[in-house]
Amino acid sequence: MSATKLYCDFFGHNYKMTKKVTNHVKEYTCSCCKKQLTTDSNGRLTELTPKYQDINSALERIYNNRMLRLKRKTLNSSIC
Repeated sequence: MSATKLYCDFFGHNYKMTKKVTNHVKEYTCSCCKKQLTTDSNGRLTELTPKYQDINSALERIYNNRMLRLKRKTLNSSIC
């Protein structure tokens, strides 16, 4: 058993937000053992599996496209 795993087992994980996918979905990584979590559809933390990585990637792409469209729409309406 590694020292970092033992530390996390004893004191608990020290999660830091590593990526903001959307306003509601974020990814977290433990600064000690590098365990990764994300928020699921119910807002609970769950392990970041390849399935959730794909979902988060698609969500991020859709969210960013929507934000760009809204920004352009706001710019166009303020110019006219």
